[in-house]
Amino acid sequence: MMKNVVEVRDLRVVRGEHEVLPGISLDIEAGVTGLLGPSGCGKSTLLRTLVGAQRVRAGTVTVLGEPAGSPGLRDRVGYVTQAASVYGDLTVAENLGFFARVLGVAPGAVDDAIDAVALGDHRDRVVARLSGGQRNRVSLAVALLGTPDLLVLDEPTVGLDPVLRRDLWGLFHRLAAAGSAVLVSSHVMDEAERCDRLLLMREGRIIADGTPYDIRDRTGAADVEEAFLRLVEVAA
Repeated sequence: MMKNVVEVRDLRVVRGEHEVLPGISLDIEAGVTGLLGPSGCGKSTLLRTLVGAQRVRAGTVTVLGEPAGSPGLRDRVGYVTQAASVYGDLTVAENLGFFARVLGVAPGAVDDAIDAVALGDHRDRVVARLSGGQRNRVSLAVALLGTPDLLVLDEPTVGLDPVLRRDLWGLFHRLAAAGSAVLVSSHVMDEAERCDRLLLMREGRIIADGTPYDIRDRTGAADVEEAFLRLVEVAA
C-alpha cells in the first residue's frame, strides 16, 4: 500500500455563509489516526469529504490514489456515520447479508464481521429492537465487510460501555496491524491515548498533529486534554 492513504490539499468547505473548513491540508497513513476536537469543529465535515459525500468549495482530496468518492473506492473504503445506517426492519444477519451481496464479498465475511463487533448473540434480532449502541455496531460490521483499506469512523464509540469501547479499539488496532488505515473521530479526549497519531481540531483547523507522546511533550501537559487546552490558549 502507498505511504499516504489520504492526501488533503487546501480543502475549503463553505456551508451557507459559514466557512467550515478554511483551507486545510493533511496526509493520513496506515495505522490508527484519531481526529479529536469539540462538537461542531468540522470533524464530520472533513470525514464526509474523504468518502466523497461533501461538496467542497476548493482544494483536492485524494484517497488511495483516486479522487475521493470515485467508483473504484466503493469497496475499498468503509464509512460509519454517527447515525446508524442500516435497515431497521431487517435482522442483524439479514443486514449484513444484503450488504455482502452488494459488495460482492464471500458469505463467510458476514459471520466474521458480526463476531468482530460482538453481536453474535443478537444476529437474529431485528435492528429496530436493538439499543442505539448496538445499532451503531451493526453499521460498523457493515463497514468491515470486504476488509477495507481505509476505515472512516465518525464517533463510533459513543454510547458504548467501557468494555465494548476497549474491545473496539483493540479491533481498530488489529485492522491497522493488517495494513489498513483507520481514521476515528471523537470528542472524548481520553480516547486520544489509544491512537497511533492524533489530529487535534478546532474551528475547522488542525492545531496539532503527532503522536500522543509528542503532543504532550511539546506542550508540557500531563494528558492530551490539557495539551489541547494549552494549544487553544496559545492560538487565542
